[in-house]
Amino acid sequence: MVPLDRHARPIDHVLRGAPDAPALIDRAGAMTFAEAEQKVARLAGWLRAQVPDVGARVATWLPKTREACLMPLAAARAGLVHVPINPALKRAQVAHILADSGAALLLTQAARAATLEAGDVPAGVSVHVAAIEGDPLPPSSADPDALAAILYTSGSTGRPKGVMLSHANLWLGAVSVAHYLALEPEDRVLGVLPLSFDYGQNQLFSTWLAGAAVAPLDYLAPRDVVKAVERVGATTLAGVPPLWTQLLEPEWPAETAARLRRLTNSGGALSPAMVRALRARFPAADLYPMYGLTEAFRSTYLPPALVDANPDSIGRAIPFAEVMVVRGDGTQAAAGEPGELVHAGPLVAQGYWRDAERTAQRFRLAPAFSREGGVTVWSGDTVVADTAGLLRFVGRDDEMIKTSGNRVSPQEVEEAVTAGDEAREAVAIGVDDPRLGQRIVVVARGHADLEPALRARLKRDLPTYMQPAEIVWRAELPRNANGKLDRAALAAEIRGARA
Repeated sequence: MVPLDRHARPIDHVLRGAPDAPALIDRAGAMTFAEAEQKVARLAGWLRAQVPDVGARVATWLPKTREACLMPLAAARAGLVHVPINPALKRAQVAHILADSGAALLLTQAARAATLEAGDVPAGVSVHVAAIEGDPLPPSSADPDALAAILYTSGSTGRPKGVMLSHANLWLGAVSVAHYLALEPEDRVLGVLPLSFDYGQNQLFSTWLAGAAVAPLDYLAPRDVVKAVERVGATTLAGVPPLWTQLLEPEWPAETAARLRRLTNSGGALSPAMVRALRARFPAADLYPMYGLTEAFRSTYLPPALVDANPDSIGRAIPFAEVMVVRGDGTQAAAGEPGELVHAGPLVAQGYWRDAERTAQRFRLAPAFSREGGVTVWSGDTVVADTAGLLRFVGRDDEMIKTSGNRVSPQEVEEAVTAGDEAREAVAIGVDDPRLGQRIVVVARGHADLEPALRARLKRDLPTYMQPAEIVWRAELPRNANGKLDRAALAAEIRGARA
């Protein structure tokens, strides 16, 4: 198990496996740690020749190629700041990120570069469709507090904003996760999440720090994931709730499902029904529900031994994080009392790139009772702690539904809707209503002919004020570039149609 050492290092030092052990597994075969180190050194040399200015930004817009996996380390070694762009994004979003970050270089593929139109690439940005290896550079001696990466959020509520992460943020996040997941050198981590997503990128760093191997995968259908688990002997799989919904649909050979020893979830809370389904499908796997936000990487996890007794919990603080539940007046909330989740400690990011106003809103001084003190992330998320200190996610303040004088958590309604067999997924939205304040509209993935059965069950399971006024049935629900349900887009559509 990786020990908890709070001494941070430059992130390009993270390749810590045995030289002849596999670090990266793809359809071309296995790349050893020694080969990966050599590749990073030569990619860094090429970057230094292209962009000699320390602290300049270099962007990648790639699927999960070997270069995409190693560029975060190569850029750091060259003294540059890496800006990964989700390959699912289109030219207008790419143009915004290039301009906003002030990138000096974009590494992409010819087919992607061909989609960019005049004006998409700012003056001074060099576009490359191949990385030519240069003279190798030695490991970095950068200050761990120096900026190493800018990760752009999905931008479902507006244009993407860049979160600034230091070497220390990335390094300590890797140490923390590798430790509490108990990753070992023999583990094989199947990387299905986007590398531009902090959760997906950390899979690289935490795995390599533990001396284990990552198998990056771009998949088209859930069946591709089933085949990849068997092909690479994956022991660990990370996902977000919509992905788990998809992965539960295909058949899994019992021996393939039994290979997985570790499932991790973030990007949305698991419903109790989903916990039961994952337990049944992957009986040999430990399940790690987690909560995170890009501005502080990750805040909480629930140890597998506590999952069955607390299926709706997001757990307690991960190593190196201090997590507080804070009242509106800045004091500590009591057990059972809702409050805002506030995250302190060395995982807190450096703010939003070139956005002092939004940085000041989200990154503020710690409450007086904080152990860590300093600048903290005020999440905007409402949580409740029980007497044992385990947290339960209630909802975002701006998503809470106010109906008939009651505050209703969308998550609670969604969990009730998906607890049976009528709907695979659901999003609950508050729509303005002159009599109720807001009425509850549920958008569900499934078939409308199952609505009577769903209504009958909800009548038994939910109080009157939590009953949906309307259920909209869809064959599919929209998702953002990170695979999460695009709640903002759905809410805008539903509210606009009923205005």
